[in-house]
Amino acid sequence: METLDGKVAWITGASRGIGAETAKLLAQRGAAVVIGYGSARDEAQSVADVISRAGGRAVISGGDVRKSETAEAAVNAAIDSFGRLDILVTAAGVNHWGKLEGISGEDVTAVMDVNVGGTLLAISAAAARMAEGGSIVTLSSRFAQNVQPGFALYAASKAAVIALTEGFAKELGARGIRVNSVAPGLTETDMTRQAVAERGDAVAAQTPLGRVGQPEDIARVIAMLVSEDARWVTGRTIRADGGIV
Repeated sequence: METLDGKVAWITGASRGIGAETAKLLAQRGAAVVIGYGSARDEAQSVADVISRAGGRAVISGGDVRKSETAEAAVNAAIDSFGRLDILVTAAGVNHWGKLEGISGEDVTAVMDVNVGGTLLAISAAAARMAEGGSIVTLSSRFAQNVQPGFALYAASKAAVIALTEGFAKELGARGIRVNSVAPGLTETDMTRQAVAERGDAVAAQTPLGRVGQPEDIARVIAMLVSEDARWVTGRTIRADGGIV
């Protein structure tokens, strides 16, 4: 199995869900991790404690992903604590469901500022000080490529993340930095609990693998993309949805 020994990773939105599972898996494979969080400091510390008890290295760094100082602080935490930064995973994001007539300007600002602005600010701060040959993985969504009624705004924000991924892969390639995206299908997290309750059985029935995704499923794809096993992969979006029709 490919190890990440000597690598340092910063994961945004790592206090729970896909971000937390990713932090734990990358640490298990040898990386030191910076656990980014918004307001859930206790949950982020719990993730760090799990990693530490397993023999890994982790620190936490919190703040509003819509502010550049939050990203700068996390990069500083990586370099001050572990001496470098090799990996960024942008798992922080907000969900949104609402049909056209119910979408307000405030909704647009809230979703775009976090999902697009937060991703851009994290990439900008990380790339400025990332070691040559680093890797960035963004979190998109299968809805960005297969939009469903009621998810247009959310899908638009995640389609923009794919555009950032492809554009920055071309900009950063000369430094050996790879930028890819993972587009999960319905994945069982705190953020999607209601959706899983309402649509989980129907989604599982349409999925060849016969179940709803779990955070570890997505974390494993991310871990592959940040490893040397994916050294010839950049500017790509991997749909991790169990093959749903």
